[in-house]
Amino acid sequence: MVDQESVPKLCQVVLDCTDARSLAEFYRQLLGLVYRPGDEPPAPGQDDQRGRDWLVLRTPEGASRMAFQQVDHLPETTWPDNTVPQQLHLDLTVESVEELLVQHERVLRLGGRLRYDRIDDRDEPLRVYADLAGHPFCVFVG
Repeated sequence: MVDQESVPKLCQVVLDCTDARSLAEFYRQLLGLVYRPGDEPPAPGQDDQRGRDWLVLRTPEGASRMAFQQVDHLPETTWPDNTVPQQLHLDLTVESVEELLVQHERVLRLGGRLRYDRIDDRDEPLRVYADLAGHPFCVFVG
C-alpha cells in the first residue's frame, strides 16, 4: 500500500495553444483566476516574452489551476465528430439552469463557441463549448 504522502498531487492542467496570452486571458476572465506573479500582461507597447512561451493562472489564494504552453501548430478538435478527437476537456459546474444561461452569455462574450447544447436534459443540463484555441469544455448543472 502506498503512503498518502507519497502520492503525486495534481498541480494544474496545461493546455497547448498557438496564442498563450489570449487563451490565458479567456480562462482568467471566465474562471476568476489571477496570473502567477511575473506572468501578468506587459504594459502596452512592451514585449510579451512570457506570453509567447508559458503562462500560469492561479486562484486568488495562490493555488495553481491552469497553464498555457505556446506551440507553433495545433489542430483544432472537431468534436463531436472525431476526425480530430478532443483528447481532453474541462468540466465546469454551476448551481442551476439559470446560472448556466448566465455563463453561456459570458462564454460567448469572451470568445468561446457553442459546440453542443443539452440544456433541456432533465438529468444533467449542459452545454459544450470550444475555447479560443478550440479546446472543448463543458458547463453543466451539478
